[in-house]
Amino acid sequence: MAMVREKADPPKPQGETLQFMQRLWSLTHALEVRSKRMAKTLGVTGPQRLVIRLIGQTPGLPARDIAEILGIHPSTLTGILARLVRQGLIRREVDGADRRRAQFELTAGGKRIDRERKGTVEAAVRRALTRATPNVIANTTELLEMLVVELDRPE
Repeated sequence: MAMVREKADPPKPQGETLQFMQRLWSLTHALEVRSKRMAKTLGVTGPQRLVIRLIGQTPGLPARDIAEILGIHPSTLTGILARLVRQGLIRREVDGADRRRAQFELTAGGKRIDRERKGTVEAAVRRALTRATPNVIANTTELLEMLVVELDRPE
């Protein structure tokens, strides 16, 4: 008769910094998994849906503003916008006042995805936020902002 070995919990990283980083990596992985699931079920990834949500809230939003709101480089956003245009989810229109600028609006398909709530990263975040106190949310937001500043700092 074979002996069944119980699976032991893996050791935790030593120290507050490594334990915190482990949780960040777990969060990043969970975001990627949910984003891939959204791509299969909704036809868009988490970042693409976030762009759709922003454009849905502010039609005519220029790319520069979207990049600034998301805190990403404009070249990163260019690929997301191009895919959404190709998928027929957003419409790119040249700004009448400045032909170098483009503004974006949702198509009917984009509006459908904008209204979708089930199975999204946003829905999961909303559920977690409802369980957190305002103080926890404020402190977490502040810490995340500090991390972004530190990670963006040149060495």
